[in-house]
Amino acid sequence: MANIKTLEALEILDSRGNPTLEVTVTLNNGVKATAKIPSGASTGKNEAVELRDGNKQRYGGKGVLKACAFVQGEILQAVRGMDPKEQEVLDAVLCKLDGTPNKSRLGANAILGVSLASARAAAEDRGLPLYAHLSSGTNYILPTPMLNVLNGGRHADNSVDFQEFMISPVGAPSFGEGLRFAVETFHALKSVLQSKGYSTAVGDEGGFAPELKSNEEAIELILEAIHKAGYKPGEDIAVMIDPAASEFFEGGAYFFRKSDQSRKEPAEMVALWKEWLHKYPEIWSLEDGLGEEDRQGWQLLTRELGGQIQLVGDDNFVTNTELFRRGIEDGIANAILIKLNQIGTVTETLECIALAREHGYGAVISHRSGETDDTSIADLAVATGAGQIKTGSASRGERTAKYNRLLAIERELGAKAHYAGASIYDRWRRPSQSRKLGQKQQVEA
Repeated sequence: MANIKTLEALEILDSRGNPTLEVTVTLNNGVKATAKIPSGASTGKNEAVELRDGNKQRYGGKGVLKACAFVQGEILQAVRGMDPKEQEVLDAVLCKLDGTPNKSRLGANAILGVSLASARAAAEDRGLPLYAHLSSGTNYILPTPMLNVLNGGRHADNSVDFQEFMISPVGAPSFGEGLRFAVETFHALKSVLQSKGYSTAVGDEGGFAPELKSNEEAIELILEAIHKAGYKPGEDIAVMIDPAASEFFEGGAYFFRKSDQSRKEPAEMVALWKEWLHKYPEIWSLEDGLGEEDRQGWQLLTRELGGQIQLVGDDNFVTNTELFRRGIEDGIANAILIKLNQIGTVTETLECIALAREHGYGAVISHRSGETDDTSIADLAVATGAGQIKTGSASRGERTAKYNRLLAIERELGAKAHYAGASIYDRWRRPSQSRKLGQKQQVEA
């Protein structure tokens, strides 16, 4: 039986140039596997805690040498000799060793590094790709990608309050074709922005980050780009929004400080989303449309729009089964965002996805704004059949690495897998006609 022999940890850099952790597991038969841990900028208050050094003389206090030391010291002593294929047992040992509810002693970055690297080592030892090792079946679903094409909020230094505007090729026949649809639209958007004199510099996740006249203009530009690329908004390509509303929720209200300086009560925010949905039927998914602490607002939002579009909870659930169960009981959202480093182990992540499936909630596998070239989430999306993946735009290598991994998986699986595409989208709705603006643009063209 192969078992864990050594753990090595290295302080590396994420996509924002901040320190993060790389962990390598070596088994007693010589098998090695590595995991690299991402970091978020817009984080929920109840996320598992990253361990940072706090030494202002190194990386402004963001170093992770303490986490590295825990991996190579206390954690190694606890897991040496364990079978990496016993993921649940291994992860339980890691959680017990930490001893805190949020993994703040050893650090969720250190714990996840060991958990994920061990899963990769187990897959390597079995001679399987990671998705096959993590999966309990043989029929696979390739996820519909959500490409972040316009950035705002904390992900960009611009005038846009809402953090992410995304496109999803729901009408494509395959993952590869869907990626092509989306990439062509991304490049069309660049052309549209240039024609209007806007900047085409990109934000943390590879989307463009121009100074816009309003939050709503972002939707207008994306719809124009979809048409310019030769596709039909709401049919070939749908639109998603992640406002990250917790970032501008304060004292029970929402403040649009980056754009028009307006203030909205929770009910007014719900009314805004209803108005946008009516005006832009191409929108089919709204993530963190209200703040994580706005429980009553979320309940109202779910009652009003939960039967029409996908409502994704991120900051209020943070891939935590206890918080997620509470949200389900409260009637909040109809989908959950899944981030490995929000909870800190592979086992807990899989349990959260299983809970979503049990209660009919959608699950969206997600990257973080501070990423690495690790492609584990691509395999996770295929292994769990989540059907959706959110991993950035069609630029920046740490984002395209995940798309390239999915292309490789698609080729490897061939007829053994199908593309989620419209099956995900049709769960909510399909607009019966193109928006009037789009029709006008087609006539003018």
